Amino acid sequence: MKFLLPFCLLFVLVSCGDDINSTDSQPPEPVDYTMQNEADIKGYIQENKLDATRSDTGLYYTITEPGDGPQPTATSDVTVVYKGYYLNGQSFDESTAQGITINLQQVIKGWTEGIPYFQEGGKGVLLIPAHLGYGSFNYNGIPGGSVLIFDIELLSVK
Repeated sequence: MKFLLPFCLLFVLVSCGDDINSTDSQPPEPVDYTMQNEADIKGYIQENKLDATRSDTGLYYTITEPGDGPQPTATSDVTVVYKGYYLNGQSFDESTAQGITINLQQVIKGWTEGIPYFQEGGKGVLLIPAHLGYGSFNYNGIPGGSVLIFDIELLSVK
């Protein structure tokens, strides 16, 4: 019995030591997809003959139908009809025809920046690199590093 306690203590110390030095418990390092996303977006724009504008952050957008209503700010509540898809055309999300109402402070950075380029009643496309979307890690079925494309119709600004 008196040998059991030192054995258990040694077992615990050895086990803890392995956990401290283990790389399995470390979170993965983020990957910078900026250059790859930029090249992919430029290729998509060229292939689809889009007339897109690039912002300083790397967001690309195109206005296909200008609106004539108010323009939102990054803090506005907006109602939008949208379809989200990847560069290969595979859809990952879309709203109903009535749209959804959201606050632009509660969405991905690409929407917070991109939706204010539209006026109420306007339509267009946002091409969002990963660093303005969900980053370099998988998120709710969206692969890390993904470029996200959104067809947008801005129904209303509140």
